[in-house]
Amino acid sequence: MTTEQQSQEPDFTRNDGLLPAIAQDADSGKILMMAWMNAEAYRETVQTGRAVYFSRSRQRLWRKGEESGHVQVVEQILLDCDRDTILMKVRQTGAACHEGYESCFFREVTADGLNIIETRLVDPNDVYKK
Repeated sequence: MTTEQQSQEPDFTRNDGLLPAIAQDADSGKILMMAWMNAEAYRETVQTGRAVYFSRSRQRLWRKGEESGHVQVVEQILLDCDRDTILMKVRQTGAACHEGYESCFFREVTADGLNIIETRLVDPNDVYKK
């Protein structure tokens, strides 16, 4: 791989090979979630057009929606200026959040504490195997 080709890829030499990957709704611009990608997850995402992450808790690839059916079809992938953060514009099927919300960012921080500002779309107990 040439230096020019390498400079067009995410820099997986940082952060022990895990980079933050942000999923954003392709139409509304709403931030849906943040997860981690390693080089293998990134390559599979580019090749398949479906979001694939690296699960730190399971220590394996996590194909978004493999259990819930709530997949993310990737419309566009952008890299930040340092190539160490990935932004994906996606078409989300169902809830992005494992707690059943459209977005993982459903809690608003206020001086009085946290407020839930979204409506839960699905009950996680109905979607995920135990």
